[in-house]
Amino acid sequence: MTAVEAVSGLLLLAGAGFYLAGTVGLLRFPDVYTRLHALTKADNLGLGFLTLGLALQASSLAAALKILLIWPLVLAASAAVSYAIARRAEQLGLKPWQGRAQRG
Repeated sequence: MTAVEAVSGLLLLAGAGFYLAGTVGLLRFPDVYTRLHALTKADNLGLGFLTLGLALQASSLAAALKILLIWPLVLAASAAVSYAIARRAEQLGLKPWQGRAQRG
């Protein structure tokens, strides 16, 4: 195994770990806003690691650049969709979780 393959494998594992963390946040957090935060932060970072790991294994520079282009496109789409979901939740009257100490 070469050094590039080892680094690529570590990046892919790190990406999978961040995806797992985002999924756990989706299942464990109490409201739509904190769940969106967990998904957008963890999944976007996980995708970054995955695209870097895959770009290192690409057969050509053109293929690597195409793989790396996926990340900013998904970042923009993720931000837009998360904003739309949060705005709709607010329109429906869903209040952010206040925590145990501030509940009345």
